[in-house]
Amino acid sequence: MTDLWQDAMDHAVSAARGAGQVVREALLEDRMVMVKSSSVDLVTQTDQKVEQLIIQSVKEKFPTHRFIGEESVAAGEPCVLSDEPTWIIDPIDGTTNFVHRFPFVAVSIGFSVNKQRAEPAGRASGPGQQRAGPAGPGQQLSRASGPSQRAGPAAEPLLAFLQVEFGVVYSCLEDKMFTARRGRGSFCNGDPLQVSEQKAIQQSIIATEFGSDRDPEVVDKIFSSLRNILCIPVHGIRSAGTAAINMCLVASGCVEAYYEIGMHVWDLAAASLIVSEAGGVLMDVEGGPFDLMSRRVIAANNRTIAERISGEIQAYAPARDDAAAPGADP
Repeated sequence: MTDLWQDAMDHAVSAARGAGQVVREALLEDRMVMVKSSSVDLVTQTDQKVEQLIIQSVKEKFPTHRFIGEESVAAGEPCVLSDEPTWIIDPIDGTTNFVHRFPFVAVSIGFSVNKQRAEPAGRASGPGQQRAGPAGPGQQLSRASGPSQRAGPAAEPLLAFLQVEFGVVYSCLEDKMFTARRGRGSFCNGDPLQVSEQKAIQQSIIATEFGSDRDPEVVDKIFSSLRNILCIPVHGIRSAGTAAINMCLVASGCVEAYYEIGMHVWDLAAASLIVSEAGGVLMDVEGGPFDLMSRRVIAANNRTIAERISGEIQAYAPARDDAAAPGADP
């Protein structure tokens, strides 16, 4: 059978590596820093340069493909997933890290085709309880029991993102290339990844971020959630400053879970597949299925830990990435 997307994935790996070289060189120079939505939501000329380099190289090879890029959306381009082949690009995930030379910066490239609609996010009726009714096509709880096993008729549909065909996250300063193909596993520099086997949240490390929203009500919810989880108690809380690297840490088994509200589809697309293909699970912070456009996620090594974190989070709903997009689903 012809592999339709391997050539595209090979190009994504090459583009990410080339972009990483640009990022490393830029770290040695003075950087012009600009702001987007607020004084703590930063962008640099390197973000814009890297995104254009990636998009231009893809257009030359795949002229009919579409794009969702962080800087393109900031400039007014629509943020819409469709059935067309779409490259979802974060040129520098961890821009604030980049500005301060904090050594966790990633290039993230996801590739989606044949969009799947998610069910509305919402908490399940109780810990461990499952919704009735069949799971939707392509909804998969985990690769832990084998890549070809799908959720059964009564299974909770935790993943609603399987329109992502491949994901590439390049941690530029570590020179770590994380990759995943749907149904074929996750890898770091060619070595297979597997999530942690830890079952007890009390013996887990949890990753999270504080985001760029400084509204006092939002900050109160963030710290309330942090306190709840820290006092379970867990072994510790970690923050790499980039959603993509945090999720790759889950896939690598270095941390048991990561949760956040407020990131974007370009932060999540590639890394969500890397987590799933490493045997992990994803869900919305209120326990429903993960939705790429919702700007909310729990990524965990198993469902039990994900549900416990969901029960401790003070949830809120930022504006969806596709909320203002022409033709977006209601």
